[in-house]
Amino acid sequence: MAIKLVIADDQAMIRAGLRLVVETAPGIEVVGEASDGRQVLSMARQLRPDVLLMDIAMPGLDGLSAARQLLEDPDPPRIIMLTTFNTDDNLHAALRARVHGFLLKSSRAEQLIEAVRAAAAGDAVIDPAVAPRVIDSFAAQPHPAAPPELETLTPRELEVLRLLADGMSNPEIARELHIGEATVRTHVTHLLQKLRLRDRIHAVVFAYETGIVRPGRPRPQGPRDEPC
Repeated sequence: MAIKLVIADDQAMIRAGLRLVVETAPGIEVVGEASDGRQVLSMARQLRPDVLLMDIAMPGLDGLSAARQLLEDPDPPRIIMLTTFNTDDNLHAALRARVHGFLLKSSRAEQLIEAVRAAAAGDAVIDPAVAPRVIDSFAAQPHPAAPPELETLTPRELEVLRLLADGMSNPEIARELHIGEATVRTHVTHLLQKLRLRDRIHAVVFAYETGIVRPGRPRPQGPRDEPC
């Protein structure tokens, strides 16, 4: 079944370009386009897309406000915010609203297609060029006291969390810790459940926001003896 996608941006040329890119990929169908936040709300609730690509800055009701409203709905679409590098000040607020990721409007075609597919599959995505700003914005905040849920993590789960915060994928974590990818996936699932986090993006945010890891730190070396 094709992934149903809605594209929202106030610039018609941007929408056309995004449509052109994603419609070259098998299994993705653009079911609608919107030019402002109010159109997004109506279209998303009527068409029930799987994924919504939405500009943060739109006239009238902006993308961030529209995302907040949609994410209050039962079974909302996966929302990926579109941003222009070094111009948006809303990345922190968007993550607080629990969107599912960020892409640059200048992202490569393959990145865009992979992001749509990843979002539809339940994963979260952040363009690598945006990630440092997101991390810096959270790291600059005062660190709250560690939540009690943190104490429920095993040493291995804590190590996996730190490696997630380093931006490592499951295969990279598996190689780093000399364990199987299935074991990594299990650890990620368990730590998300224990910390009551929705996805990998919010695990990374949690790690920096609470001071578990800090920008520029040396990569931690964890135990190596866990069986696959």
